Amino acid sequence: MQKALFLDRDGVINVEKDYLYKIEDFEFIDGIMELSRYYQDSGYKIFVVTNQSGIARKYYTEKDFLKLSSWMIREFEKNNINIYKVYYCPHHPDISGKCSCRKPHVGMLLQAKKEFDIDLKNSIIIGDKERDIEAGLNAGLRETYLFDESETIKDSKATKIVSKLNDIWKK
Repeated sequence: MQKALFLDRDGVINVEKDYLYKIEDFEFIDGIMELSRYYQDSGYKIFVVTNQSGIARKYYTEKDFLKLSSWMIREFEKNNINIYKVYYCPHHPDISGKCSCRKPHVGMLLQAKKEFDIDLKNSIIIGDKERDIEAGLNAGLRETYLFDESETIKDSKATKIVSKLNDIWKK
């Protein structure tokens, strides 16, 4: 079985901007490439797990999301980092009904486990919302990091709350 690093997108890979779908608005967070390279070099497969309710809300299309995701993956590849897959939930419970993929549910993580033989208990999730942490815990991950650049979150179920991504891998 393979261990994985699960990354939320908005607020972890890129600067949080409401319903981001345009390449020109995408801005990488400082340290994401170094963090990803560290974990890749340590034997982790890297996946993105992201709620994208903007699709259900019709702020952008699934095609728009996939175009941005392809561009983002190529940017990681330019840094010799392989994103194995981007899992996304296009739903919103008030619009499209309940689903099993929207974090804090575990659908995306279980799909990665099934497709890539992932050892969830030895995998890691990094998110910027408590629902990211809860998804990891609900899936059996023992290591979870809540990324909070603003340093405003004081209480979390996460293994650790960090304000800089390099606080995770430069222990």
